Amino acid sequence: MIQRTSLGRHGLAAFGLALVAAAAQAAVPLEEAAKLKSELTPFGAEKAGNKDGSIPAWTGGYTTPLPGFKNGGRRGDPFANEKPVLSITAENMAQHAGKLSEGTQALLKKYPKTFRVDVYKTHRTAAAPQWVYDNTLRNATTAKLDGDLVKDAFGGIPFPIPKSGKEVMANNELHWRGEAWRNDFRGYLGTASGQRVLSVEAVGEWQMPYYANGQADKFGGDYWLIRMVNSGPPVRAGEAIVGRQNLDQDKTGVWVYLTGQRRVRKLPNACCDTPTPASGGVASFDEVDVFSGRMDRFDWKIVGKQELYIPYNSNRMHVPAKDGDLLLANHLNPDHVRWELHRVWVVEASLKAGQRHQAVKSRYYVDEDTWVAVLGDRWDANGQLWKTNWAHPVVMPDLPATTPMQQWGFNDLISGAWYASGVVNERSKHYETVQRRPDSFFTPEAMAGDGVR
Repeated sequence: MIQRTSLGRHGLAAFGLALVAAAAQAAVPLEEAAKLKSELTPFGAEKAGNKDGSIPAWTGGYTTPLPGFKNGGRRGDPFANEKPVLSITAENMAQHAGKLSEGTQALLKKYPKTFRVDVYKTHRTAAAPQWVYDNTLRNATTAKLDGDLVKDAFGGIPFPIPKSGKEVMANNELHWRGEAWRNDFRGYLGTASGQRVLSVEAVGEWQMPYYANGQADKFGGDYWLIRMVNSGPPVRAGEAIVGRQNLDQDKTGVWVYLTGQRRVRKLPNACCDTPTPASGGVASFDEVDVFSGRMDRFDWKIVGKQELYIPYNSNRMHVPAKDGDLLLANHLNPDHVRWELHRVWVVEASLKAGQRHQAVKSRYYVDEDTWVAVLGDRWDANGQLWKTNWAHPVVMPDLPATTPMQQWGFNDLISGAWYASGVVNERSKHYETVQRRPDSFFTPEAMAGDGVR
């Protein structure tokens, strides 16, 4: 069960007043920000473990690279020798329902013979460079939301002590995952009948100017850049996409290169429930990484914090040599999925009056240590639980960070279709950290000049 707070009646009243104040000014006072050096982690999570010790205290994260690791290579599983401490199935899920999202419970019910949740020992591996922690501390006393626009923040978590649902989701959008990286991956659509269809095979380059160390004076608002070229499936080979996501979402732009037309075109509405070309049109823009992009179509609220079983430290997903070993007919292979008990922020989004979106209500579960939205449930206009979205954070001590490697997807609980992005098992390059590219690399002009078909 979600625990909203333990403050009591007067504490709840004070919390409500704090939320009102946060609408005008999100920055916290110095004495509250000082908790980031004491009872809270540098990112704002509770440093202490829980009462029964099933969630340990945070002691600095996991920062020791595995022996033999080479940048861009297959990351090993630092916890490969561990065995599950609990296995949850459709038969025993009722005993653990208080620590399972509605979407996870729905999957257990829908696929009782093949889906299960193997729970392992909890490891709080989240870590970041000291300069990111220093920036986060500064952001705590300066950052604010002007409507949906994050202001006066750079190079760290903007709201490590959040006062509103929007602030939690802004933290997810701007969570630490490195400055620049390259990834070679595939995406698959699973049909309700159990077929697996390759939707994309691509090499992508990503860059976060928001985390360009020492470049705060040059930051112009474009916080997330992507340039990706498809090598498959054959019908899509040569297609490309460039995206520039801005803190002012009205300035966000996405361009695609279409081989049949041999031209670059700007997408007119690259947001929200519009299908994204990178997934072959089966996932919407705001389902990438569970949730991303505009927040202005919804009203957001913090429901509370909860201890929840979530996908975590998911390096074991990279162990199989074949994509087919990871992907079953209707969902990921539970043999290769690691779940752990962690504290999460629970945030609900309700569609505003007069706005349009396929999902009228959503609930997101954001890991307190990393600010990664690891799970998200969406309800359709008929009030049915429609989709459950997921992301699988990977331990990357070489960065250091614990973050998904574009490993996200969803299960459609009504149609039975599903999607898995970031599948790297048969690819030669995994998440490879690289030097920052010039800004001009992530432009439609540069993509047009490199067109090959």
